[in-house]
Amino acid sequence: MTARDGQGLASGGSWSRRGVLAGLIGAPVLLLAACNDTKGTDANGSGGSGGSGGASGTPAGGGSASSSPKTSVAVITVTPADGAAAASFSEPVKVTVSNGTLGTVKVTDSTGKELAGQLAADGTGWTSATAPASGTKYTVAATALDKDKLEADANATFTTATPANTFVGYFTPEDGSVVGVGMPVSINFSKPVTDKKAVQQAITVIAEPGVEIVGHWFSSTRLDFRPQEYWAKGTQVTLKLRLKDVEGAKGVYGTQSKDVRFTIGRAQTSVADLATKKLTVTTDGQVSAVYKISGGAPDHRTWGGKMVISEQFQQTRMNSQTVNLGSEYDIADVPHAQRLTTSGTFIHGNYWSSPSIFGGQNTSHGCIGLRDAQGAQDGSTDGYKFYKSSMIGDVVEVANSGDKTVAPDNGLNGWNLGWAEWKAGSAI
Repeated sequence: MTARDGQGLASGGSWSRRGVLAGLIGAPVLLLAACNDTKGTDANGSGGSGGSGGASGTPAGGGSASSSPKTSVAVITVTPADGAAAASFSEPVKVTVSNGTLGTVKVTDSTGKELAGQLAADGTGWTSATAPASGTKYTVAATALDKDKLEADANATFTTATPANTFVGYFTPEDGSVVGVGMPVSINFSKPVTDKKAVQQAITVIAEPGVEIVGHWFSSTRLDFRPQEYWAKGTQVTLKLRLKDVEGAKGVYGTQSKDVRFTIGRAQTSVADLATKKLTVTTDGQVSAVYKISGGAPDHRTWGGKMVISEQFQQTRMNSQTVNLGSEYDIADVPHAQRLTTSGTFIHGNYWSSPSIFGGQNTSHGCIGLRDAQGAQDGSTDGYKFYKSSMIGDVVEVANSGDKTVAPDNGLNGWNLGWAEWKAGSAI
């Protein structure tokens, strides 16, 4: 070739200008190829090698390549262990670290709800504020730093066991209901409770406007709550049941976690005086009605004391056999019946007796009767009027009955206990 082609030698054996330029243009391509070729040759022509140590380079003076990055010596342990399928739901979650201090700890359930916890003062442990819920999958993510500030992390999942033996609380009144001023919160448990303190601590009743509310155990299966006096009209009451995973008895756990809200309606109470045989109704502080009544006969006297209406029936059957009175009566269509006790005391309409007994004689088997008409449709009768003016939770106080005061657990009748006696029945 000739120098003119820029590829040959000029005279004297040196490169021409054009040849030098061509060589410079080609050089970057060759250099780039060399940078990406891990099996190329070094400056001495010997074979080189690539790898992670390349970023550190070779020390001046020809030393060897630097070592791999250091790993944190902190070791994180999660309890329950990763992969546990039936972990305890009665013990808190714990995260510990050796050779370091914890940075962040996050424990969440399958819905993303976080389980709160507290880091130890020395930073070597974390404990959840409460135990995890039963039958729930959890994910744990934790970090820690060792003395050289190198970070370690741990991720774990576990699922808690589901209890085989459980209980629930059946409550009254119902969520969203409007009730009278005498309505307590009454809870009946499906199984006997031996740890009454633990169960009561898991139940809260609050009111707006605020008032002191105390629980009272009538038995191992019944817990009622009420204030010292009747509720004020318009009060908003909230029952908070947090019974899930509470051990009510050995090996028996609650399942509920819910809120129940109800409202106190107008303030109405009534006094049934069986001496005068009159029922006086007071609504919002004013006497709103007076009705003639008939109470229990001398051989079947009506209980005395304060009784709360717990059920209402426009018509219902009443059979004496259900209250151990043999075959004395069986009336299929008793009108306007309102239950006052569990044992069978009602205040109800009466169409089968002579009108003269109302306000004149006590002739019943223990109930309180008002004049009424068969079919429960006659709006002019006393039985109809009183029923329509009443609601569940209203109080009917029986005076001068000649019998003893009704038992406070016979219906929703805890108002017959004084405040000190009521508070004495609390487990907390």
